[in-house]
Amino acid sequence: MTPTAGPDSRALTVALGSSGLATSDMVLNIGPQHPATHGVLRLRIVVDGERVVSAEPIVGYMHRGAEKLFEVRDYRQIIVLANRHDWLSAFANELGVVLAAEQLLGTEVPERAVWARTLLAELNRVLNHLMFLGSYPLELGAITPVFYSFTEREELQAVMEELSGGRMHYMFNRVGGLKEDLPAGWLARVHHAIASVRRRLPRLESLIVGNEILQARTRGVGVLAKETAAAYGVSGPVARASGLDLDLRRDDPYLAYGELFAPGGPGRVVIRTEGDCLARFQVLQEQVHVSLDLADYCADRLRSLPPGPINVKLPKVLKVPPGHVYRWTENPLGLNGYYLVSKGDKVPWRLKLRSASFSNVQVLTELLPGTLLSDLVAIIGSTFFVVGDVDK
Repeated sequence: MTPTAGPDSRALTVALGSSGLATSDMVLNIGPQHPATHGVLRLRIVVDGERVVSAEPIVGYMHRGAEKLFEVRDYRQIIVLANRHDWLSAFANELGVVLAAEQLLGTEVPERAVWARTLLAELNRVLNHLMFLGSYPLELGAITPVFYSFTEREELQAVMEELSGGRMHYMFNRVGGLKEDLPAGWLARVHHAIASVRRRLPRLESLIVGNEILQARTRGVGVLAKETAAAYGVSGPVARASGLDLDLRRDDPYLAYGELFAPGGPGRVVIRTEGDCLARFQVLQEQVHVSLDLADYCADRLRSLPPGPINVKLPKVLKVPPGHVYRWTENPLGLNGYYLVSKGDKVPWRLKLRSASFSNVQVLTELLPGTLLSDLVAIIGSTFFVVGDVDK
């Protein structure tokens, strides 16, 4: 195989096939605007006929410089920015910032805030997973599931919006607790919403569980080895579908997860070992049921707690003591970490974000080579990423 002349010899290679016809590798760009890329992501792939030879994710089209913006905003203002990089996991994004600041401050938040935060984090997890449970079949050609998943999302969005005033970017966390107490009767409405979603979930699952077309497009496709997932820092549902048994809610508990994942508690870690597109989808589906159980438990616990404060009163101008700390949380898409360095000012000296989606995208360089072009969309969609979470 001889490279053709030109400035980029990778772009086209020509060879003489067995039939005497000239054949060539072809370079294709998937994106940066493409319905399969969950945002403005570009994939530069080389194909030999219908088979992918190599793949290079090219990121940065949505880069807003969030980490530099953090450095010129106080800790209340940072929350507004931090909940936007993964717009499907806004509440979980907020948590990492406030937990890091609270650790340097040495602040313990009230028990009601701990359980309320845990409840909202699990409701946010369900909202995230329902989006992918509806959109992934859509990428494979099935239109109906997305309407069912959005019906369930709206049920839960209503209680989140009632509490915070926001549909996606809640801005409800504060250093020291939460913005305000839960509205009267809100916990009863949470129970009702969870029960309604549980009752209707079989409608959605009947369309996707055991669906012959979905299984044919995903079983044995895009297999990610456990060792490769660990080497690339892949986490969350994608890693657990490959048998990587890691979940911070159990392994490094924060908020109320120590009790939830204790023996006899409602928490459990969903694991698969196949590592293919179908396994990743199944982990996401089962985690919806687990998170609904956790949310129900949290709501019951909140109803049993006596009235009390939901936050700690802190100075209007909040200055975090000098020091550094790394706090990570189990976000819906994987490990989300904030490395906070403070010099005692009202703004951080440095706030580094480790997002879950970045590693989930980079591993495509290992997943895609050797696969058929027709399987490309199925594999990309099954890595469950948000491009804003990649680009920051």
